[in-house]
Amino acid sequence: MSDLAIRVENLGKRYRIGTPQRYKALRDTLTDAMYAPFRGVRNLALRAARRQEADAGADGGFIWALKDVSLDVTQGEAIGIIGRNGAGKTTLLKILSRVTEPTQGWAEVRGRIGSLLEVGTGFHPELTGRENVYLNGAILGMTRGEINRKFDEIVAFAEVEKFIDTPVKRYSTGMQMRLAFAVAAHLEPDILLVDEVLAVGDAAFQKKCIGKMDEVTRQGRTVLFVSHNMGAVLSLCVKGVLLDAGQVKQAGPVQDVVARYLEESMAPEGEVCFAEDRPDVGEELRFAAIRIIGPDGKPNGSVDLLKGCHVQLEYHVLRPVQSAQVAFELYNSVGVCVLSSTDLDSEPERMREVRVPGRYTTSCSLPPDYLRAGRYWIDIASSVPGVRMLDQIRNAIAFQVLDTGSTESKLGQGRRGVVAPALRWETSPITKVPQQ
Repeated sequence: MSDLAIRVENLGKRYRIGTPQRYKALRDTLTDAMYAPFRGVRNLALRAARRQEADAGADGGFIWALKDVSLDVTQGEAIGIIGRNGAGKTTLLKILSRVTEPTQGWAEVRGRIGSLLEVGTGFHPELTGRENVYLNGAILGMTRGEINRKFDEIVAFAEVEKFIDTPVKRYSTGMQMRLAFAVAAHLEPDILLVDEVLAVGDAAFQKKCIGKMDEVTRQGRTVLFVSHNMGAVLSLCVKGVLLDAGQVKQAGPVQDVVARYLEESMAPEGEVCFAEDRPDVGEELRFAAIRIIGPDGKPNGSVDLLKGCHVQLEYHVLRPVQSAQVAFELYNSVGVCVLSSTDLDSEPERMREVRVPGRYTTSCSLPPDYLRAGRYWIDIASSVPGVRMLDQIRNAIAFQVLDTGSTESKLGQGRRGVVAPALRWETSPITKVPQQ
């Protein structure tokens, strides 16, 4: 057990549904303290009743965010925690961070924890960025000298040099996230817990964060990474944990865990529409739908390899925005990014264009004889390149490519490679052997 960084046994967390928690005033606390000696027996009885209710699984008015979760994490491992929204991923990290207490079971954490659970977590809004760096370092147990040695590196990574002496409450969401991640990753915690907040940043900063987390693991420190970005999980993590309805559904090699998650949670679809009131989305551009369009012009989740398809994106421009791009990334079933494309590829003149408010559709053609047979998923994003993310949706849609009669299928063998284009070949003789 000496090499374990985290050990979790039968962990459970239950929340009351629909009943707001009552917070005590000072007079309530003083009254409780005065009468506490006379309520010992009564409190013991209440605790016993609550334990019996939990053991019996009584859930009237309650919901289990986690239930009977057991997990061992070895020092230096990078573990990807995946699952649908509401599966219990964030709750698990909050318990490990000591932000909340479990209802049942226990978790043992060995070492100093750096956590990034929500944008601005651990920041005091009235303090400047500089003061918050020192505050977070002190919370982690670091000396002022240790923080001084890392300070310039933190500020440079977060790209907030001009605003480091500005109160954090005046930072944009992206600036807060960049500084929070830089502090969590650079103050040398033994264990780094990172939630999906990386989705707030632009693509370039996300890539930089993934690189930093990879560096942290190579230094022998432990990373628990919660994300819906399966490509990032596969590239960073060795092991994976799939949570479903608060329970561990599968744990093991990350490729196997991701493959099961995608197979069970992303049925092939021809069209997916997105809610307009999604949280953490900017007020300039929002995606409305994505469609896989077949040769007949209709949405279809199953694509004929020999006929190709179109990826169609629909979005709303809510406010005028200049230099925006709309893009997608296509992944195969093992999380390899097959390709990425942006609407600026074929329309570079739109780079300086102002997109005025309105509803737009744009489509990209995937040619016949290009993709291998199998399952694919698409991430979509819109951004002002190098400046800010406008909207982003991971795992926006899944579809499958069917081989209905390619040359390779007729020969009884599959084509190797990430893509399978039917390339043009030309053969001509250099010399001819005389006929006997």
